[in-house]
Amino acid sequence: MFKKILIANRGEIAMRILRTCKEMGIKTVAVYSTADKDSLHVRFADEAVCIGPPMSKDSYLKISSIIAAAEITNADAIHPGYGFLSENSNFSRICQENGIKFIGATPDQIDRMGDKANAKATMKEAGVPCVPGSEGLIDGYERAAVLAEEVGYPVMIKATAGGGGKGMRAVWKAEDLHELWDSAVQEATAAFGNGGMYMEKLIVEPRHIEIQIAGDQYGKACHLSERDCSIQRRNQKLTEETPSPFMTDQLRKDMGEAAVKAAEYIGYEGVGTIEFLVDKNRRFYFMEMNTRIQVEHPITEQVIDYDLIREQILLAAGVPISGANHYPKLHSIECRINAEDPLNDFRPSPGKITGLNIPGGHGIRVDTHVYSGYTIPSNYDSMIAKLITTAQSREEAIAKMKRALEEFYVEGIKTTIPFHRQLMENEDYIAGNYTTAFMDSFVMDKNFDN
Repeated sequence: MFKKILIANRGEIAMRILRTCKEMGIKTVAVYSTADKDSLHVRFADEAVCIGPPMSKDSYLKISSIIAAAEITNADAIHPGYGFLSENSNFSRICQENGIKFIGATPDQIDRMGDKANAKATMKEAGVPCVPGSEGLIDGYERAAVLAEEVGYPVMIKATAGGGGKGMRAVWKAEDLHELWDSAVQEATAAFGNGGMYMEKLIVEPRHIEIQIAGDQYGKACHLSERDCSIQRRNQKLTEETPSPFMTDQLRKDMGEAAVKAAEYIGYEGVGTIEFLVDKNRRFYFMEMNTRIQVEHPITEQVIDYDLIREQILLAAGVPISGANHYPKLHSIECRINAEDPLNDFRPSPGKITGLNIPGGHGIRVDTHVYSGYTIPSNYDSMIAKLITTAQSREEAIAKMKRALEEFYVEGIKTTIPFHRQLMENEDYIAGNYTTAFMDSFVMDKNFDN
């Protein structure tokens, strides 16, 4: 087992990893930018190393600084969390070359699945259902125009190195393709340094359902059931739940088997997620694979009583999995609490938290890194907490979430708590009647009692 793990991340996921390491008796090293010097992960880690100024490219994305921090602290493993370098094959490779275990996928697996065009081709080889579209990357706009006619509008153009909705454009008619193609390429190049694009048939108003998987170093994988992530704004997830209200026993079985097939085909190591689009007829299509822990992993942990970070560390240490699939025993919902103003187009709201009350009680979990007096920097993602409720039924989980959101207040900044309170009162949400188009028609009530 590892003696010391460097956590190459920040915020709530750094705290999440740190806590599990401490429970396992593993020493921890926090790395931080100057903007994060007062963060909780810096305070509670056994050691802390400043790796640069606030800009991510000069700190959390600077591989040389992170490797140097690992070497001077004698860390024998690095956990990348999610985001930043978690799906960077070069980082995984450099860790290998320096004798440091990267707690995540191998460089080859990241290359095969992190690049979305390669991932789709690989899944076709594995026999996993895929959305019709381009075979690999598209060589320029002219080829894109021909392919769009062949596939049939509407189509979705996507950045092969994309994430968080960047470099994605839905194209409904031919006359819009050129402008949207150019803007997607520019955005992807700016965000990822890679303007490669591919194209898929646009599945109108699907469900976004992902399967949590785990794979060991011996070629064996299992699935840990599904999460419904369909409520999104501009391709950014807002809330998730498991089990999905749209799922049937047969669909869960089929999607789980497809996810395990995908993981075992590439010999996947660690925990990861196979993401699918599911149409109104419950036909499912591979969308992408995340070769890392997901933001929404706590709801899976809650319904199957399974510490995914601990499992991730054990798998990286060479411990084999049992091979048994897991199914939900309870119902769990997660609301992402962001420092954003939902009444003002979700505009970011960094600043100092002057007052804070965290909800509690049976079935309530809050993963966060903030505290009263903490100043949220403007340099990073706006998520400040994850509020998770767990109960015997979906109805009870919603009731708990309503109560917890009433107790949860953050003073000094705007947050998405008012949005989530309204969502929990929405008739379509309560009925489980929602798709990825849900937010297109959702309008915030500014007179709602917040």
